[in-house]
Amino acid sequence: MASHDHHAGHHHDHASHAQGHHHGHDHSHGHAHAPANFGKVFAIGISLNTALVVAEAVYGYIANSTALLADAGHNLSDVLGLVVAWGASVASKRAPSGRFTYGLRASTILSALANAVFLLVATGAIGWEAILRLREPQPIAGVTVMVVAGIGILINGATAMLFARGRKDDINIEGAFLHMAGDAAVSLGVVVSAALIIWTGWLWLDPVTSLAICATILWSTTSLLRSSIDMSMAAAPKGTDLDAIRAFLLNRPGVSAIHDLHVWPISTTETALTCHLVMPGGAAGDAFLMETAQLLKTSFRIGHTTLQVETGADNGCALAPDDVV
Repeated sequence: MASHDHHAGHHHDHASHAQGHHHGHDHSHGHAHAPANFGKVFAIGISLNTALVVAEAVYGYIANSTALLADAGHNLSDVLGLVVAWGASVASKRAPSGRFTYGLRASTILSALANAVFLLVATGAIGWEAILRLREPQPIAGVTVMVVAGIGILINGATAMLFARGRKDDINIEGAFLHMAGDAAVSLGVVVSAALIIWTGWLWLDPVTSLAICATILWSTTSLLRSSIDMSMAAAPKGTDLDAIRAFLLNRPGVSAIHDLHVWPISTTETALTCHLVMPGGAAGDAFLMETAQLLKTSFRIGHTTLQVETGADNGCALAPDDVV
């Protein structure tokens, strides 16, 4: 596909004959409103997890438990992740201004990417600590560790459930969910290993359990990282059927060809589309453009549509073979 720059010269040249531009904007479309409903959830999650970080750090030091200290560090990274995600969800609702013509919606994409990186860094730190403890196992205050980590399970599990309903529609919310679910898993591993150490005296169980948890977190983070990188690169959102969109546009009345079809995310919940429609008979009018935008919204969850109609006559720039569909 050629970029729009290739055709920049004829945006105004066509004004004398059939050209149409239409923006289909509906800020409540699809699940674009999801982040707006999570302000209270973010506030609760950040408050509870900040308290947990303090408790785990204090009691980890008292109980001589590197596992609890590592869990505190992991929770601290997640508190930072939640702050970033919350900030992005708030920023995404700011009205467009200045150079940011889409507002700050894309901050939700950057937030999802940052969350994935936070998870990877935190997991790496826990894994390194586990490897060191395999080499030099240390005794721990098992009961204290179990109680504090058990509280961690309750807090992180409850917070994860608060985010669960929005995770399918917004990878920014999914990032927050994975953070909390990962923390609950880490805390569960700490509880189980502490109980087994009390029962068997096998100090190596704690670092082995930590490594297993790290592997689980890495596996779940891979999808989030890949999706957020794709979105950062303006790739069509996951699940977008470009072939079906091309077929739909080509089957619209009066359309003989299309070119410069671009589909990209402008946030973790909103998708935009631009396309040039070649209509030899001329533009079909506003009703045609509005209906096409509405169908794209309902069939493909594309809420921001810009269509340009061309007659295919002498337009001042020849189309390359791969430009035309």
